[in-house]
Amino acid sequence: MKNLFTRLLQPTFQKHWIADLVFAIMRFICGLILAIDFGASKFGMPWTPKEKNLGLFEVIDWFPEDIAAYGGIFALAPVLFAWLGAFSEAIGGLFLAVGLKTRVASFLIMCTMLVAIFFQKWGEGTWGMLPAFGFLWISIYNLYLGSGRFGLDTLVVKLLNKTK
Repeated sequence: MKNLFTRLLQPTFQKHWIADLVFAIMRFICGLILAIDFGASKFGMPWTPKEKNLGLFEVIDWFPEDIAAYGGIFALAPVLFAWLGAFSEAIGGLFLAVGLKTRVASFLIMCTMLVAIFFQKWGEGTWGMLPAFGFLWISIYNLYLGSGRFGLDTLVVKLLNKTK
């Protein structure tokens, strides 16, 4: 099990460190944008404090309703899928930014972006799909490469190798 965990975390290093640095900068910026701008707006969903009822919570309808409108499996559990999408964008974006469990976070982000492209943004044309495609491409190459030299995965793998 430890070997599988190490193989999942083991990043691929580029021939020159500058290439790893460029990938790390892109990973960091995209991860933060995804977490702060896209995921954080949904992460509190589907709950928010009511203004009139002093700290009581109510279900927010817009995000789960959007997901339910996709139909199929999404209509069966829209609140669950709303939370999964928000989690993969907010927490997955933060993990991507710091390079922690990069391949797992990238897989979750990739799945979320594919849903966003094909179920939410498809009718809006290329320009409407551009952010989701951008995050999809970043997640695909991070799924393959891992965090590179400049991510927390590298430190975790070094610590795991020392304990062998």
